[in-house]
Amino acid sequence: MKTKEELNRISGIIVDAAMEVHREFGPGLLERVYEVALAEELSMRGVEARRQVAVPVTYKGKALDEDAYRIDLLVEDEVVVELKTVAELLPIHEAQLNTDLRLSKKCLGLLINFNVTLLKDGLRRRVLNFPS
Repeated sequence: MKTKEELNRISGIIVDAAMEVHREFGPGLLERVYEVALAEELSMRGVEARRQVAVPVTYKGKALDEDAYRIDLLVEDEVVVELKTVAELLPIHEAQLNTDLRLSKKCLGLLINFNVTLLKDGLRRRVLNFPS
């Protein structure tokens, strides 16, 4: 597991990369376009980002199909990134990020809504049990 400083550095790179994607495209595209572009921008910066990562889910002790739950981006195998293109972020979107973090057993997540004029207005950061 990475240190708090390393996770903060990675999240800073993700936010900067998302801002670059948003500068290039602006709001109005489908979520998938931003997902592909953000993964590419991170790759160009030397940061590993895997798209549509399957997360194991069990129900009453039984493993569900591996495609039952996916997260949009997993960066450096540490930071969960949930992407949206909605008019406004709602509590349900933050609940989804919390679920992503819980199921993936990660401690840092970013919720990024690209459907805003200023990307800073569409960013949310969530920390669960940060390492020392």
